[in-house]
Amino acid sequence: MPPPFSTLLRCTALALCAAALALPAAAAEQEAEEDAPPAQVQAQAQLPAWTLSPDGSLVIDQRARLAWPRCVEGMTWSGSACRGVPRLFTYGEAQALVRKRWQAEGVRWRLPRVNELRRLVNRTAQPPSVDLRLFPAMPRDWLWTGTASVNTGTVNPYTYGNVARGGAGESSMSVQQSWAVNMATGEASGEVGRATRLHVQLVRPAP
Repeated sequence: MPPPFSTLLRCTALALCAAALALPAAAAEQEAEEDAPPAQVQAQAQLPAWTLSPDGSLVIDQRARLAWPRCVEGMTWSGSACRGVPRLFTYGEAQALVRKRWQAEGVRWRLPRVNELRRLVNRTAQPPSVDLRLFPAMPRDWLWTGTASVNTGTVNPYTYGNVARGGAGESSMSVQQSWAVNMATGEASGEVGRATRLHVQLVRPAP
């Protein structure tokens, strides 16, 4: 037996009310999605960690917002490769180079920090390595960093820095040391004498 006509009317009215209530909620949800800030949308997109500048001379670290020349100091990017001969600097010479470049170009060049320089080395690879597609002439050697320290303990004559200096157990109170990173392994050492001559890879804020 079919339900009474009045019952059908009530059911139809309830259904229409439910639909009417659902429409504003759906519209509001869609409007919220459309009004989402662009930064949120961009954050959801996975950008590559490393990109090249338009002219190919810089490697841009998108996450740290840093720009690295593709060649160490003494070499220049020709458009397809690093040309020239890598130069070696004492720590003081490296810092003087930074000041000179900053004054000449008006760009905030500096020596990288330990963790920034180590980030260029893929330490999970076997053996650890730098991506030669990005840094085709990176020396597999020690590079200066801007992280400086003075060790007040007794100097160990067998540490890297003292072997390079020819030290033999003298007090490090009179010997200033700074940090360097081995680009072949990602190892960092804070016991490198500042008179040691090492390669230099500068860094600057990303453009």
